[in-house]
Amino acid sequence: MEAGFEASGAGQQEASGEAKTPEAPKQKRGERPRQQIRRAKKVTRRRFSAEEKIRIVMEGIRGEEPVSVVCRREGIDSSIYYRWLKDFMEAGKSRLRGDALREARSDEVKALKEENARLKQLVADYALDVMALKKSLLAER
Repeated sequence: MEAGFEASGAGQQEASGEAKTPEAPKQKRGERPRQQIRRAKKVTRRRFSAEEKIRIVMEGIRGEEPVSVVCRREGIDSSIYYRWLKDFMEAGKSRLRGDALREARSDEVKALKEENARLKQLVADYALDVMALKKSLLAER
């Protein structure tokens, strides 16, 4: 058995300054080997940031290298690359259509709230004027 996987060897690795590898999850009681493999894959799965995904998709779009070479170099399956490409293209389409919501700045929100309050006051004033006119018309009859 390798020293890196023994219980006593783990402390030696850290002391020597070597990078610590993620430990395999401990087997749960009654767990089948297939379930254990799935859990181990999930724990050790590499996650890509949005910037990394965009960089990889852009490399494939440029066409300087075949997509298969880019995927092999980055350690991903081509189906993952094409899923990212589809998401990338859909995001671009929705942005061009104007579907994406824009974040409002605080000064814009403040100005809109002030305008809203002013308009509400104006409507209230007109409503009072209308009620006063109706009362005066009914009193004249």
